[in-house]
Amino acid sequence: MIVFRYLSREVLVTLSAMSAVLLVIIMSGRFIKYLAQAAQGLLDPGVLFMIMAFRLPGFLQLILPLGLFLGILMAYGRLYLDSEMTVLSATGMSQQRLLVYTMAPALLVALLVAWLSMGLAPQGVAQVASILNQQDALTEFDTLVPGRFQAMRDGSRVTYTKELSADRAELADIFISEKRFSRTGDKERGITVLVAESGRQEIQADGSRYLILQNGYRYDGNPGQADYRAIQYDTYGVLLPKPSVSSEISEREAVTTAELIGSDNPRFQSELQWRLSLPLLVFIVTLLAVPLSRVNPRQGRFLKLLPAILLYMTYLALLIAARSALDKGRIPQALGLWWVHGVFLLIGLVLLYWEPLRLKWASRRAGSEVAHA
Repeated sequence: MIVFRYLSREVLVTLSAMSAVLLVIIMSGRFIKYLAQAAQGLLDPGVLFMIMAFRLPGFLQLILPLGLFLGILMAYGRLYLDSEMTVLSATGMSQQRLLVYTMAPALLVALLVAWLSMGLAPQGVAQVASILNQQDALTEFDTLVPGRFQAMRDGSRVTYTKELSADRAELADIFISEKRFSRTGDKERGITVLVAESGRQEIQADGSRYLILQNGYRYDGNPGQADYRAIQYDTYGVLLPKPSVSSEISEREAVTTAELIGSDNPRFQSELQWRLSLPLLVFIVTLLAVPLSRVNPRQGRFLKLLPAILLYMTYLALLIAARSALDKGRIPQALGLWWVHGVFLLIGLVLLYWEPLRLKWASRRAGSEVAHA
């Protein structure tokens, strides 16, 4: 029992450290993406941390299996280097028994991943989709930041205001530059520049919003050419476009697991198999990690780390490819993603029993040579 607690503690501590590092790396990259959208005026900066909080379960369901895999490699690799595993092996600790001990923390991780993948992650995705839909309903006026040039419509429109009232109803010193395209939208016809001393927002009966500019000029023409047209106006109305917030979230990711179970939709069935695959992934990577963590003290603990990571990435890549093929109907639903798990389960068993069988065969061969001599 003491050995069991010691091994479990080593694995869980290393798992926590590796998962924390991976989580920071992944969330930092995603946060930078959302921050860039906020800087462009596509997102309200106030919802950034809320979005990241709701995306956290989705990140963790993928990070924890990898964290456990790396945790076992690093923790047991250190024990091999410090000859602690040699001592344990001398007292009867076989690879099979070590695997049984390791399955206890793996069970905890699998239960947590199952809770995340089947419950929390879909709820979080649904909340993020709701937030992004609300942001998508905002107009350029709602996301405008005073003193900053903001690109809208994929950069074809740039808006600037020097001052903006607290209730976002009045603007001062306005500049708007917009590219003009042909009716087909495939040919640029020049640019239109609007400047005005002040402006206000007006909401029409159909819900559309206009920016009413006052006391300004409109310039139409092509850069580098002298055929500009200038128009002075007292009042000018500009339709406010709705910014489009890019999202990598698919609709099925927000569907509850209960709805997936009762659905005949192939995409929903592949999503269900994906969610079930994540907890199963935990046990199989544990089976892979235990024999891969065995290292020779003279070789160093990182000798097998790169091949092990490549093996894990191959496993995950095949799952993603099989999921895509399942969506397109190239793989029968009965076969689904399970064949990928079966392949790596077989690889794990080969790695686990290869060394004992090799030693047994070598012992028999040596005994046979001695007998012949």
